[in-house]
Amino acid sequence: MKFPRWAACGSVLLLATAGFSSEPAAQSPLLHILGDELHRNFEVLQAKAEPAPYFLSYEVTEQETHMVAGNLGALQSDDTSRQRHLDVSVRVGTPQLDNYHRAAAEAGQFSSGASIALDDEPAAIRRSLWLETDRAYRAASERLIKIRTNREVNVADRDQSSDFSREAPASGSEPTTPLRFDSAGWRVRVKALSALFAKHPAVLVSGVNVIAQNERRTLATTEGASVEHGRGFARIIIFAQGKAADGMDLGTSDYYDALDASDLPKDADLAASVERTARKLENLLQAPVAEPFVGPAIFSGRASGVFFHEIFGHRIEGHRQKDESEGQTFTRSVGAQVLPTFLSVVFDPTRRKAEGIDLNGWYTFDDEGIAARPVVAVENGVLRNFLMSRSPIAGFAQSNGHGRRQPGREVVSRQSNLIVESTRSVSDTALRQQLIEEVKRQNKPYGLYFEDVTGGFTNTGRVGLQAFKVLPVIVYRVYADGRPDEMIRGVDIVGTPLASFSKILATSDRTEVFNGYCGAESGSVPVSAVSPALLISEIEIEKKNKSQDRPPLLPAPEATR
Repeated sequence: MKFPRWAACGSVLLLATAGFSSEPAAQSPLLHILGDELHRNFEVLQAKAEPAPYFLSYEVTEQETHMVAGNLGALQSDDTSRQRHLDVSVRVGTPQLDNYHRAAAEAGQFSSGASIALDDEPAAIRRSLWLETDRAYRAASERLIKIRTNREVNVADRDQSSDFSREAPASGSEPTTPLRFDSAGWRVRVKALSALFAKHPAVLVSGVNVIAQNERRTLATTEGASVEHGRGFARIIIFAQGKAADGMDLGTSDYYDALDASDLPKDADLAASVERTARKLENLLQAPVAEPFVGPAIFSGRASGVFFHEIFGHRIEGHRQKDESEGQTFTRSVGAQVLPTFLSVVFDPTRRKAEGIDLNGWYTFDDEGIAARPVVAVENGVLRNFLMSRSPIAGFAQSNGHGRRQPGREVVSRQSNLIVESTRSVSDTALRQQLIEEVKRQNKPYGLYFEDVTGGFTNTGRVGLQAFKVLPVIVYRVYADGRPDEMIRGVDIVGTPLASFSKILATSDRTEVFNGYCGAESGSVPVSAVSPALLISEIEIEKKNKSQDRPPLLPAPEATR
Protein backbone atom coordinates (compact mmCIF):
# COMPACT_ATOMS: atom_id res chain seq x y z
CA MET A 1 0.00 0.00 0.00
CA LYS A 2 1.19 3.43 -1.14
CA PHE A 3 4.50 -1.68 5.81
CA PRO A 4 1.49 1.59 21.98
CA ARG A 5 2.04 0.47 25.70
CA TRP A 6 0.70 0.03 29.47
CA ALA A 7 1.74 -0.04 33.15
CA ALA A 8 3.16 -3.06 34.94
CA CYS A 9 0.47 -5.76 34.93
CA GLY A 10 1.73 -8.90 36.59
CA SER A 11 4.16 -11.71 36.16
CA VAL A 12 6.49 -12.28 33.23
CA LEU A 13 5.36 -14.85 30.68
CA LEU A 14 8.13 -16.92 29.09
CA LEU A 15 7.07 -17.72 25.54
CA ALA A 16 8.35 -20.64 23.50
CA THR A 17 7.94 -20.28 19.75
CA ALA A 18 9.54 -21.80 16.68
CA GLY A 19 13.26 -21.19 16.88
CA PHE A 20 12.90 -19.41 20.22
CA SER A 21 14.56 -20.83 23.30
CA SER A 22 12.20 -22.06 26.01
CA GLU A 23 15.04 -21.73 28.51
CA PRO A 24 15.91 -18.29 29.88
CA ALA A 25 19.02 -16.92 28.19
CA ALA A 26 21.52 -14.57 29.73
CA GLN A 27 20.72 -10.97 28.90
CA SER A 28 22.91 -9.35 26.31
CA PRO A 29 24.88 -6.28 27.39
CA LEU A 30 22.56 -4.13 25.27
CA LEU A 31 19.39 -5.47 26.88
CA HIS A 32 20.93 -4.98 30.32
CA ILE A 33 21.68 -1.32 29.51
CA LEU A 34 18.18 -0.76 28.12
CA GLY A 35 16.55 -2.32 31.18
CA ASP A 36 18.55 -0.30 33.69
CA GLU A 37 17.99 3.03 31.95
CA LEU A 38 14.34 2.24 31.25
CA HIS A 39 13.48 1.89 34.91
CA ARG A 40 15.63 4.85 36.01
CA ASN A 41 13.95 7.20 33.52
CA PHE A 42 10.48 5.82 34.18
CA GLU A 43 10.77 6.28 37.94
CA VAL A 44 11.95 9.87 37.55
CA LEU A 45 9.18 10.75 35.07
CA GLN A 46 6.49 9.18 37.26
CA ALA A 47 7.73 11.14 40.28
CA LYS A 48 8.29 14.53 38.62
CA ALA A 49 6.43 14.75 35.30
CA GLU A 50 2.87 16.06 34.85
CA PRO A 51 1.16 14.23 33.28
CA ALA A 52 3.10 11.17 34.38
CA PRO A 53 3.69 8.36 31.88
CA TYR A 54 2.04 5.02 32.49
CA PHE A 55 4.19 3.10 29.99
CA LEU A 56 7.67 3.35 28.50
CA SER A 57 9.49 1.08 26.06
CA TYR A 58 12.84 0.98 24.31
CA GLU A 59 13.44 -0.99 21.14
CA VAL A 60 16.78 -1.13 19.34
CA THR A 61 16.89 -2.47 15.78
CA GLU A 62 20.35 -3.46 14.60
CA GLN A 63 20.82 -4.09 10.88
CA GLU A 64 23.88 -5.35 9.07
CA THR A 65 23.60 -5.16 5.28
CA HIS A 66 25.78 -6.21 2.35
CA MET A 67 24.89 -5.33 -1.24
CA VAL A 68 26.69 -6.01 -4.51
CA ALA A 69 25.28 -4.64 -7.77
CA GLY A 70 26.52 -5.31 -11.29
CA ASN A 71 25.83 -3.79 -14.69
CA LEU A 72 27.08 -5.25 -18.01
CA GLY A 73 30.03 -7.00 -16.42
CA ALA A 74 31.11 -4.17 -14.14
CA LEU A 75 30.49 -3.53 -10.47
CA GLN A 76 27.94 -0.77 -9.95
CA SER A 77 28.18 -0.75 -6.18
CA ASP A 78 29.69 -2.77 -3.36
CA ASP A 79 28.36 -1.58 -0.02
CA THR A 80 28.49 -2.79 3.56
CA SER A 81 26.68 -1.05 6.38
CA ARG A 82 25.77 -1.60 10.01
CA GLN A 83 23.45 0.59 12.03
CA ARG A 84 21.40 0.68 15.20
CA HIS A 85 18.15 2.59 15.55
CA LEU A 86 16.49 3.37 18.87
CA ASP A 87 12.70 3.71 19.11
CA VAL A 88 11.28 5.19 22.32
CA SER A 89 7.55 4.93 23.04
CA VAL A 90 6.11 6.98 25.88
CA ARG A 91 2.44 6.74 26.80
CA VAL A 92 0.85 9.41 28.97
CA GLY A 93 -2.76 9.59 30.11
CA THR A 94 -4.49 6.24 30.62
CA PRO A 95 -4.91 3.09 28.53
CA GLN A 96 -8.45 4.31 27.83
CA LEU A 97 -7.22 7.63 26.38
CA ASP A 98 -3.57 8.42 25.73
CA ASN A 99 -1.31 10.33 23.40
CA TYR A 100 -1.56 7.66 20.67
CA HIS A 101 -5.28 8.18 20.22
CA ARG A 102 -5.86 8.63 16.49
CA ALA A 103 -7.93 11.62 15.45
CA ALA A 104 -10.02 11.60 12.28
CA ALA A 105 -8.21 12.95 9.21
CA GLU A 106 -4.94 13.00 11.12
CA ALA A 107 -2.04 13.19 8.69
CA GLY A 108 0.41 10.32 8.78
CA GLN A 109 2.14 8.65 11.67
CA PHE A 110 4.51 10.02 14.25
CA SER A 111 8.23 9.54 13.71
CA SER A 112 10.31 8.37 16.62
CA GLY A 113 13.80 7.43 17.66
CA ALA A 114 17.35 8.11 16.63
CA SER A 115 20.57 6.34 15.61
CA ILE A 116 22.67 5.10 18.52
CA ALA A 117 26.14 3.67 19.11
CA LEU A 118 27.05 0.36 17.47
CA ASP A 119 29.15 -0.71 20.45
CA ASP A 120 27.64 -1.78 23.76
CA GLU A 121 29.25 1.18 25.48
CA PRO A 122 27.01 2.06 28.44
CA ALA A 123 27.87 5.78 28.61
CA ALA A 124 27.11 6.41 24.92
CA ILE A 125 23.89 4.37 24.86
CA ARG A 126 22.56 5.76 28.12
CA ARG A 127 23.04 9.33 26.94
CA SER A 128 21.06 8.55 23.77
CA LEU A 129 18.31 6.92 25.83
CA TRP A 130 18.19 9.90 28.19
CA LEU A 131 17.93 12.53 25.45
CA GLU A 132 15.47 10.58 23.30
CA THR A 133 13.25 9.77 26.29
CA ASP A 134 13.09 13.45 27.19
CA ARG A 135 12.18 14.37 23.61
CA ALA A 136 9.56 11.63 23.35
CA TYR A 137 7.95 12.56 26.67
CA ARG A 138 7.65 16.24 25.73
CA ALA A 139 6.01 15.33 22.41
CA ALA A 140 3.68 12.85 24.14
CA SER A 141 2.46 15.32 26.77
CA GLU A 142 1.87 18.07 24.20
CA ARG A 143 -0.11 15.73 22.01
CA LEU A 144 -2.29 14.50 24.86
CA ILE A 145 -3.34 18.09 25.57
CA LYS A 146 -4.42 18.50 21.91
CA ILE A 147 -6.33 15.22 21.98
CA ARG A 148 -8.24 16.16 25.12
CA THR A 149 -9.06 19.58 23.66
CA ASN A 150 -10.31 18.04 20.40
CA ARG A 151 -12.59 15.65 22.30
CA GLU A 152 -14.30 18.62 23.93
CA VAL A 153 -15.27 20.24 20.60
CA ASN A 154 -15.66 17.27 18.24
CA VAL A 155 -18.38 14.62 18.07
CA ALA A 156 -17.60 11.37 19.89
CA ASP A 157 -15.90 8.54 18.04
CA ARG A 158 -18.20 5.71 17.03
CA ASP A 159 -15.73 3.17 18.41
CA GLN A 160 -15.09 3.96 22.07
CA SER A 161 -12.42 1.27 22.55
CA SER A 162 -9.37 1.96 24.68
CA ASP A 163 -6.12 3.11 23.12
CA PHE A 164 -3.95 0.35 24.58
CA SER A 165 -4.54 -3.27 25.51
CA ARG A 166 -3.36 -5.22 28.53
CA GLU A 167 -1.06 -8.07 27.42
CA ALA A 168 1.12 -10.60 29.21
CA PRO A 169 4.75 -9.49 28.73
CA ALA A 170 7.14 -11.87 27.02
CA SER A 171 10.70 -12.66 28.05
CA GLY A 172 13.39 -14.58 26.23
CA SER A 173 16.27 -14.44 23.80
CA GLU A 174 17.13 -16.00 20.48
CA PRO A 175 20.80 -16.74 19.88
CA THR A 176 22.57 -14.24 17.68
CA THR A 177 23.17 -15.55 14.16
CA PRO A 178 26.07 -13.93 12.31
CA LEU A 179 25.49 -12.74 8.76
CA ARG A 180 27.23 -15.00 6.26
CA PHE A 181 27.99 -13.30 2.97
CA ASP A 182 30.82 -14.13 0.57
CA SER A 183 31.48 -10.62 -0.72
CA ALA A 184 34.42 -11.60 -2.91
CA GLY A 185 32.53 -14.51 -4.44
CA TRP A 186 29.44 -12.47 -5.13
CA ARG A 187 31.45 -9.72 -6.79
CA VAL A 188 32.73 -12.24 -9.33
CA ARG A 189 29.31 -13.83 -9.81
CA VAL A 190 27.40 -10.57 -10.21
CA LYS A 191 29.86 -9.25 -12.79
CA ALA A 192 29.64 -12.44 -14.85
CA LEU A 193 25.85 -12.63 -14.68
CA SER A 194 25.25 -8.97 -15.50
CA ALA A 195 27.55 -9.26 -18.54
CA LEU A 196 25.03 -11.64 -20.14
CA PHE A 197 22.71 -8.71 -20.86
CA ALA A 198 25.28 -7.25 -23.29
CA LYS A 199 24.05 -9.44 -26.14
CA HIS A 200 20.57 -7.89 -25.94
CA PRO A 201 20.81 -4.39 -27.49
CA ALA A 202 17.11 -3.64 -26.90
CA VAL A 203 17.82 -3.70 -23.16
CA LEU A 204 18.73 -0.09 -22.29
CA VAL A 205 19.21 -0.55 -18.54
CA SER A 206 19.91 -3.79 -16.75
CA GLY A 207 21.44 -5.15 -13.63
CA VAL A 208 22.00 -8.01 -11.23
CA ASN A 209 21.85 -7.03 -7.57
CA VAL A 210 22.30 -9.20 -4.50
CA ILE A 211 21.54 -8.05 -0.97
CA ALA A 212 21.91 -9.84 2.35
CA GLN A 213 20.75 -8.49 5.67
CA ASN A 214 20.72 -9.57 9.28
CA GLU A 215 18.33 -7.83 11.65
CA ARG A 216 18.12 -8.11 15.42
CA ARG A 217 15.55 -6.38 17.63
CA THR A 218 15.97 -5.84 21.36
CA LEU A 219 12.91 -4.71 23.32
CA ALA A 220 12.46 -3.72 26.97
CA THR A 221 9.26 -2.30 28.47
CA THR A 222 8.05 -1.15 31.88
CA GLU A 223 5.49 -3.97 31.80
CA GLY A 224 8.37 -6.44 32.14
CA ALA A 225 8.79 -7.48 28.51
CA SER A 226 12.40 -8.38 27.72
CA VAL A 227 12.85 -9.81 24.24
CA GLU A 228 15.70 -10.32 21.77
CA HIS A 229 14.95 -11.83 18.38
CA GLY A 230 16.09 -11.53 14.79
CA ARG A 231 15.88 -12.72 11.21
CA GLY A 232 18.03 -13.01 8.13
CA PHE A 233 17.10 -12.10 4.59
CA ALA A 234 18.78 -12.38 1.19
CA ARG A 235 17.53 -11.47 -2.27
CA ILE A 236 18.92 -11.43 -5.79
CA ILE A 237 17.18 -9.16 -8.29
CA ILE A 238 17.64 -9.46 -12.06
CA PHE A 239 16.08 -6.65 -14.06
CA ALA A 240 15.92 -5.21 -17.58
CA GLN A 241 14.39 -1.99 -18.88
CA GLY A 242 13.73 -0.67 -22.37
CA LYS A 243 11.67 1.82 -24.37
CA ALA A 244 9.18 0.90 -27.07
CA ALA A 245 9.00 2.80 -30.36
CA ASP A 246 6.01 4.80 -29.12
CA GLY A 247 7.91 5.99 -26.03
CA MET A 248 6.46 3.56 -23.49
CA ASP A 249 8.95 2.63 -20.77
CA LEU A 250 8.85 -1.08 -19.99
CA GLY A 251 10.63 -3.38 -17.62
CA THR A 252 10.86 -7.01 -16.63
CA SER A 253 12.48 -8.60 -13.61
CA ASP A 254 13.04 -11.82 -11.75
CA TYR A 255 14.04 -12.29 -8.13
CA TYR A 256 14.85 -15.00 -5.61
CA ASP A 257 14.60 -14.83 -1.82
CA ALA A 258 16.18 -16.87 0.95
CA LEU A 259 16.83 -16.54 4.64
CA ASP A 260 20.56 -16.90 3.96
CA ALA A 261 22.54 -15.81 0.88
CA SER A 262 24.12 -19.27 0.62
CA ASP A 263 20.66 -20.65 -0.23
CA LEU A 264 20.17 -18.44 -3.29
CA PRO A 265 20.17 -20.27 -6.67
CA LYS A 266 23.31 -21.47 -8.40
CA ASP A 267 24.84 -19.64 -11.35
CA ALA A 268 23.31 -21.86 -14.06
CA ASP A 269 19.79 -21.06 -12.81
CA LEU A 270 20.61 -17.36 -12.48
CA ALA A 271 22.06 -17.24 -16.01
CA ALA A 272 18.86 -18.80 -17.33
CA SER A 273 16.91 -16.15 -15.42
CA VAL A 274 18.96 -13.35 -17.04
CA GLU A 275 18.19 -14.76 -20.49
CA ARG A 276 14.49 -15.20 -19.66
CA THR A 277 14.23 -11.65 -18.32
CA ALA A 278 15.88 -10.16 -21.42
CA ARG A 279 13.72 -12.21 -23.83
CA LYS A 280 10.53 -11.20 -22.05
CA LEU A 281 11.49 -7.54 -22.36
CA GLU A 282 12.28 -7.95 -26.07
CA ASN A 283 8.86 -9.56 -26.65
CA LEU A 284 7.17 -6.89 -24.56
CA LEU A 285 8.73 -4.08 -26.59
CA GLN A 286 7.18 -5.55 -29.74
CA ALA A 287 3.79 -6.34 -28.21
CA PRO A 288 0.67 -4.35 -29.17
CA VAL A 289 -0.65 -1.76 -26.73
CA ALA A 290 -3.65 -2.86 -24.70
CA GLU A 291 -6.99 -1.13 -25.04
CA PRO A 292 -9.39 -0.52 -22.14
CA PHE A 293 -11.30 -3.74 -21.57
CA VAL A 294 -13.76 -5.38 -19.18
CA GLY A 295 -13.99 -9.15 -19.26
CA PRO A 296 -12.97 -12.49 -17.74
CA ALA A 297 -9.40 -13.14 -16.65
CA ILE A 298 -7.05 -15.49 -14.85
CA PHE A 299 -4.62 -14.11 -12.29
CA SER A 300 -1.54 -16.26 -11.76
CA GLY A 301 -0.83 -17.24 -8.15
CA ARG A 302 1.69 -14.40 -7.78
CA ALA A 303 -0.71 -11.88 -9.31
CA SER A 304 -3.63 -13.04 -7.17
CA GLY A 305 -1.43 -12.78 -4.05
CA VAL A 306 -0.90 -9.08 -4.77
CA PHE A 307 -4.61 -8.75 -5.62
CA PHE A 308 -5.60 -10.08 -2.17
CA HIS A 309 -2.92 -8.06 -0.38
CA GLU A 310 -4.14 -4.80 -1.87
CA ILE A 311 -7.90 -5.12 -1.99
CA PHE A 312 -8.48 -7.33 1.07
CA GLY A 313 -5.51 -7.37 3.44
CA HIS A 314 -5.27 -3.63 4.01
CA ARG A 315 -8.99 -3.39 4.69
CA ILE A 316 -8.87 -5.79 7.66
CA GLU A 317 -5.95 -4.11 9.44
CA GLY A 318 -7.35 -3.34 12.88
CA HIS A 319 -6.55 0.37 13.20
CA ARG A 320 -8.59 1.14 10.08
CA GLN A 321 -11.76 -0.10 11.78
CA LYS A 322 -11.92 2.73 14.33
CA ASP A 323 -10.29 5.53 12.33
CA GLU A 324 -13.18 7.79 11.27
CA SER A 325 -11.27 8.92 8.19
CA GLU A 326 -11.14 5.33 6.86
CA GLY A 327 -13.69 3.75 4.53
CA GLN A 328 -14.19 0.85 7.02
CA THR A 329 -15.18 -1.58 4.28
CA PHE A 330 -15.50 -4.57 6.60
CA THR A 331 -15.86 -2.98 10.06
CA ARG A 332 -19.46 -4.22 10.52
CA SER A 333 -18.98 -7.46 8.59
CA VAL A 334 -17.66 -9.88 11.25
CA GLY A 335 -19.71 -13.05 10.91
CA ALA A 336 -20.90 -12.07 7.44
CA GLN A 337 -19.85 -13.49 4.08
CA VAL A 338 -17.25 -11.23 2.42
CA LEU A 339 -15.65 -13.69 -0.02
CA PRO A 340 -16.96 -16.67 -1.99
CA THR A 341 -17.70 -19.61 0.31
CA PHE A 342 -14.91 -21.71 -1.20
CA LEU A 343 -12.20 -19.25 -0.07
CA SER A 344 -10.45 -18.85 3.28
CA VAL A 345 -7.66 -16.41 4.18
CA VAL A 346 -5.09 -16.95 6.94
CA PHE A 347 -2.31 -14.61 8.05
CA ASP A 348 0.50 -16.70 9.52
CA PRO A 349 3.79 -14.98 10.46
CA THR A 350 5.06 -18.23 12.02
CA ARG A 351 5.22 -19.93 8.61
CA ARG A 352 8.68 -19.70 7.08
CA LYS A 353 8.29 -21.58 3.79
CA ALA A 354 5.69 -22.27 1.11
CA GLU A 355 6.24 -24.23 -2.09
CA GLY A 356 9.88 -24.60 -1.04
CA ILE A 357 10.36 -20.81 -1.00
CA ASP A 358 11.39 -18.81 2.08
CA LEU A 359 8.63 -16.38 3.02
CA ASN A 360 9.47 -12.75 3.65
CA GLY A 361 6.60 -12.01 6.04
CA TRP A 362 7.65 -14.26 8.93
CA TYR A 363 8.75 -13.12 12.38
CA THR A 364 8.93 -14.51 15.91
CA PHE A 365 7.54 -11.44 17.72
CA ASP A 366 5.87 -8.35 16.38
CA ASP A 367 7.21 -4.88 17.18
CA GLU A 368 5.26 -4.65 20.44
CA GLY A 369 6.77 -7.86 21.81
CA ILE A 370 3.67 -9.98 21.12
CA ALA A 371 4.34 -13.54 19.96
CA ALA A 372 3.56 -14.24 16.31
CA ARG A 373 0.56 -16.50 15.72
CA PRO A 374 -1.71 -17.59 12.85
CA VAL A 375 -4.89 -15.55 12.41
CA VAL A 376 -7.85 -16.98 10.47
CA ALA A 377 -9.25 -13.82 8.88
CA VAL A 378 -11.81 -15.48 6.61
CA GLU A 379 -13.22 -18.98 7.04
CA ASN A 380 -15.23 -20.39 4.13
CA GLY A 381 -16.00 -16.88 2.94
CA VAL A 382 -17.03 -15.55 6.38
CA LEU A 383 -15.04 -12.77 8.08
CA ARG A 384 -13.79 -13.93 11.50
CA ASN A 385 -10.91 -11.68 12.58
CA PHE A 386 -9.04 -8.48 12.00
CA LEU A 387 -5.26 -8.06 12.18
CA MET A 388 -4.62 -6.57 15.60
CA SER A 389 -1.87 -4.58 17.29
CA ARG A 390 -2.25 -3.42 20.90
CA SER A 391 -4.77 -0.80 19.81
CA PRO A 392 -8.16 -2.39 20.63
CA ILE A 393 -11.29 -2.06 18.51
CA ALA A 394 -14.90 -2.94 19.23
CA GLY A 395 -15.16 -6.69 19.72
CA PHE A 396 -11.38 -7.24 19.58
CA ALA A 397 -9.70 -6.25 22.82
CA GLN A 398 -6.34 -8.01 22.39
CA SER A 399 -3.41 -8.08 20.00
CA ASN A 400 -2.91 -11.08 17.76
CA GLY A 401 0.71 -10.32 17.01
CA HIS A 402 0.38 -8.00 14.00
CA GLY A 403 1.68 -4.70 15.39
CA ARG A 404 4.51 -3.80 13.00
CA ARG A 405 6.70 -0.92 11.93
CA GLN A 406 9.82 0.16 10.13
CA PRO A 407 12.42 1.54 12.57
CA GLY A 408 11.68 5.19 13.21
CA ARG A 409 7.91 4.89 12.78
CA GLU A 410 5.05 4.13 15.16
CA VAL A 411 3.36 0.75 15.32
CA VAL A 412 0.03 0.02 13.62
CA SER A 413 -1.58 -3.28 12.62
CA ARG A 414 -0.06 -4.65 9.40
CA GLN A 415 -0.10 -7.78 7.25
CA SER A 416 2.40 -10.66 7.50
CA ASN A 417 2.20 -13.89 5.45
CA LEU A 418 -1.16 -13.84 3.64
CA ILE A 419 -2.26 -17.35 2.65
CA VAL A 420 -5.30 -17.96 0.42
CA GLU A 421 -6.92 -21.41 0.69
CA SER A 422 -9.57 -22.82 -1.66
CA THR A 423 -11.99 -25.74 -1.72
CA ARG A 424 -12.98 -25.14 -5.36
CA SER A 425 -9.72 -25.83 -7.12
CA VAL A 426 -8.95 -27.41 -10.48
CA SER A 427 -5.82 -27.99 -12.54
CA ASP A 428 -4.26 -25.09 -14.43
CA THR A 429 -5.45 -26.69 -17.69
CA ALA A 430 -9.02 -26.95 -16.43
CA LEU A 431 -8.94 -23.38 -15.12
CA ARG A 432 -7.84 -22.15 -18.55
CA GLN A 433 -10.68 -24.09 -20.17
CA GLN A 434 -13.12 -22.44 -17.77
CA LEU A 435 -11.75 -19.05 -18.85
CA ILE A 436 -12.35 -19.90 -22.51
CA GLU A 437 -15.91 -21.01 -21.73
CA GLU A 438 -16.51 -17.76 -19.84
CA VAL A 439 -15.20 -15.75 -22.85
CA LYS A 440 -17.70 -17.54 -25.08
CA ARG A 441 -20.56 -17.15 -22.59
CA GLN A 442 -19.98 -13.38 -22.35
CA ASN A 443 -19.39 -13.12 -26.12
CA LYS A 444 -16.10 -11.33 -25.50
CA PRO A 445 -13.34 -11.15 -28.14
CA TYR A 446 -10.84 -12.62 -25.67
CA GLY A 447 -10.01 -13.10 -22.01
CA LEU A 448 -6.87 -12.05 -20.15
CA TYR A 449 -4.10 -13.90 -18.36
CA PHE A 450 -2.00 -11.91 -15.88
CA GLU A 451 1.26 -13.82 -15.54
CA ASP A 452 3.28 -11.45 -13.39
CA VAL A 453 2.90 -8.20 -11.49
CA THR A 454 5.27 -5.76 -9.82
CA GLY A 455 2.93 -4.64 -7.04
CA GLY A 456 -0.02 -2.36 -6.51
CA PHE A 457 -1.65 0.18 -4.23
CA THR A 458 -5.05 0.97 -2.80
CA ASN A 459 -6.98 3.80 -1.19
CA THR A 460 -8.81 2.78 2.00
CA GLY A 461 -9.79 6.27 3.15
CA ARG A 462 -13.16 7.98 2.82
CA VAL A 463 -11.59 10.88 0.94
CA GLY A 464 -11.20 9.86 -2.70
CA LEU A 465 -12.30 6.65 -4.37
CA GLN A 466 -12.49 3.29 -2.56
CA ALA A 467 -10.43 1.71 -5.32
CA PHE A 468 -7.30 -0.29 -6.04
CA LYS A 469 -4.74 -0.57 -8.80
CA VAL A 470 -2.56 -3.60 -9.53
CA LEU A 471 0.45 -3.14 -11.81
CA PRO A 472 0.95 -6.08 -14.19
CA VAL A 473 4.13 -6.70 -16.16
CA ILE A 474 3.34 -9.69 -18.35
CA VAL A 475 -0.22 -9.93 -19.70
CA TYR A 476 -1.69 -12.08 -22.49
CA ARG A 477 -4.89 -12.05 -24.48
CA VAL A 478 -6.40 -15.55 -24.46
CA TYR A 479 -8.58 -16.29 -27.50
CA ALA A 480 -11.47 -18.74 -27.46
CA ASP A 481 -11.02 -19.75 -31.13
CA GLY A 482 -7.70 -21.51 -30.59
CA ARG A 483 -5.37 -18.70 -31.69
CA PRO A 484 -2.10 -18.53 -29.72
CA ASP A 485 -2.05 -16.28 -26.69
CA GLU A 486 -0.94 -12.73 -27.53
CA MET A 487 1.27 -10.67 -25.22
CA ILE A 488 0.12 -7.08 -24.71
CA ARG A 489 1.65 -4.10 -22.92
CA GLY A 490 0.65 -0.91 -21.16
CA VAL A 491 -1.90 -2.44 -18.78
CA ASP A 492 -3.09 -1.39 -15.31
CA ILE A 493 -5.80 -3.29 -13.42
CA VAL A 494 -8.35 -1.08 -11.69
CA GLY A 495 -11.45 -1.74 -9.65
CA THR A 496 -13.33 -1.52 -6.39
CA PRO A 497 -12.99 -4.21 -3.71
CA LEU A 498 -16.51 -5.40 -2.99
CA ALA A 499 -17.39 -5.74 -6.66
CA SER A 500 -14.16 -7.59 -7.42
CA PHE A 501 -14.59 -10.19 -4.65
CA SER A 502 -17.99 -11.23 -5.97
CA LYS A 503 -16.54 -12.05 -9.40
CA ILE A 504 -14.16 -14.84 -8.28
CA LEU A 505 -15.36 -18.13 -9.87
CA ALA A 506 -12.66 -20.75 -9.13
CA THR A 507 -8.97 -21.30 -8.33
CA SER A 508 -6.16 -23.53 -9.48
CA ASP A 509 -4.86 -26.38 -7.33
CA ARG A 510 -1.32 -24.97 -7.29
CA THR A 511 -0.11 -22.05 -5.16
CA GLU A 512 2.62 -19.51 -5.87
CA VAL A 513 4.54 -17.07 -3.66
CA PHE A 514 4.93 -13.31 -3.96
CA ASN A 515 7.54 -11.81 -1.61
CA GLY A 516 7.85 -8.09 -1.19
CA TYR A 517 7.78 -5.04 1.05
CA CYS A 518 4.64 -3.10 1.87
CA GLY A 519 4.74 0.61 2.53
CA ALA A 520 1.92 2.10 4.63
CA GLU A 521 1.52 4.32 7.71
CA SER A 522 4.17 2.57 9.79
CA GLY A 523 6.71 2.43 6.98
CA SER A 524 8.06 -0.45 4.92
CA VAL A 525 7.62 -3.95 6.35
CA PRO A 526 8.40 -7.35 4.76
CA VAL A 527 5.34 -9.31 3.61
CA SER A 528 4.44 -12.39 1.57
CA ALA A 529 1.34 -13.63 -0.23
CA VAL A 530 0.70 -17.30 -1.03
CA SER A 531 -2.20 -17.92 -3.38
CA PRO A 532 -3.53 -20.17 -6.12
CA ALA A 533 -4.41 -18.72 -9.52
CA LEU A 534 -7.87 -17.10 -9.68
CA LEU A 535 -10.52 -17.16 -12.39
CA ILE A 536 -12.47 -13.89 -12.30
CA SER A 537 -15.59 -13.36 -14.37
CA GLU A 538 -14.95 -9.65 -14.87
CA ILE A 539 -11.94 -7.42 -14.42
CA GLU A 540 -11.24 -3.96 -15.80
CA ILE A 541 -7.99 -2.79 -17.33
CA GLU A 542 -6.98 0.70 -18.37
CA LYS A 543 -4.10 2.10 -20.36
CA LYS A 544 -0.90 2.76 -18.44
CA ASN A 545 0.55 6.25 -18.48
CA LYS A 546 3.51 6.55 -20.84
CA SER A 547 6.34 8.87 -21.77
CA GLN A 548 6.39 10.74 -25.08
CA ASP A 549 10.16 10.41 -25.43
CA ARG A 550 11.47 8.35 -28.31
CA PRO A 551 14.06 5.58 -27.90
CA PRO A 552 17.71 6.71 -28.14
CA LEU A 553 18.64 8.18 -31.54
CA LEU A 554 22.21 6.89 -31.40
CA PRO A 555 22.87 3.20 -31.86
CA ALA A 556 24.01 1.29 -28.80
CA PRO A 557 27.79 0.81 -28.49
CA GLU A 558 28.96 -2.58 -29.66
CA ALA A 559 29.71 -5.17 -27.04
CA THR A 560 33.46 -5.64 -26.58
CA ARG A 561 33.22 -9.21 -25.32
